[in-house]
Amino acid sequence: MTETTRPTIAVIGGTGALGSGLAGRWARAGYPVVVGSRSPEKAQAAAADFGAKGASQAEAAAMADIVVLTVPYATHAGVIDEIRAHCAGKIVIDATVPLVPPKVGTVQLPADGCAAVQARAAFGEGVTVTSAFHNVSAHKLQGSAPIECDVLVFGDDKEAREAVLRLVEAAGLRGIHGGPLANSAAAEALTSVLITINRLYKVDGAGIRIVGRMADGSAL
Repeated sequence: MTETTRPTIAVIGGTGALGSGLAGRWARAGYPVVVGSRSPEKAQAAAADFGAKGASQAEAAAMADIVVLTVPYATHAGVIDEIRAHCAGKIVIDATVPLVPPKVGTVQLPADGCAAVQARAAFGEGVTVTSAFHNVSAHKLQGSAPIECDVLVFGDDKEAREAVLRLVEAAGLRGIHGGPLANSAAAEALTSVLITINRLYKVDGAGIRIVGRMADGSAL
């Protein structure tokens, strides 16, 4: 892959609302995209909507340069087991939030920190785990219109974070460096807060915006 070649992106869980929204946006932005699903047939049908490829989860991960996890927390560990061997040397973007039904509006982070930290441990050495896309409503990703929502990007590798920020921009959002992977706990927890805000205030998908002034006086 040269500097001018766009990476192939595998969206694991790509038939769901979040996964299909991201996959469609990247495909329309000119990125090679593979939709991965437990059902290759469903993956192929979903991918056909925006001219991408569909495959099993393991096959999609094998074909990609960057792997994006958009799966429910309940299946998170099992999916990682399935695709781990195909992610060596690659960037993984984990969008998983540890929601535990029925109290999804209550923060319930795992004892070892957050889903992203669990993913890093599960993938092991040789896989660069980052996390992003926790706080954007999945239904708003359908289509290609810009979304007034910032995306916090976490990771311990600076170059990997930069690569994820480029994908955030390609998806029509603004990305903000959020620091090391352990900080993903803040965004994962915030999802439950936003769910509660949506319910109490009848909001159609609350998101976040980071505001402030930089040292030169320009807006962040």
